[in-house]
Amino acid sequence: MTTHDWIGYAAAALTTGSFLPQAILTLRTRDTRGISLAMYSVFTVGVALWLVYGLSLGELPIVVANAVTLALALTILGTKLLVERGARRTGAAPPPPQNR
Repeated sequence: MTTHDWIGYAAAALTTGSFLPQAILTLRTRDTRGISLAMYSVFTVGVALWLVYGLSLGELPIVVANAVTLALALTILGTKLLVERGARRTGAAPPPPQNR
């Protein structure tokens, strides 16, 4: 493995790992009020395109980072959509934040 690969994996671990706390918090509290649906939608599509790009280049650091980030982003986005849909159906406001 080259130095460039190590740099790529380190960058992937740091940037992808940064999403893990948000995904855990979102799943635990179901509080998505502070998350922009438009921003997360565009971000998720962008990450999917980075994944396709990495696959087309055969660059494993890009593929791994974006596959994991895409899974986390889809988890957060899916939770946001489910919470908002549930709130619309019941006519209630989204649940208040819990102690973090």
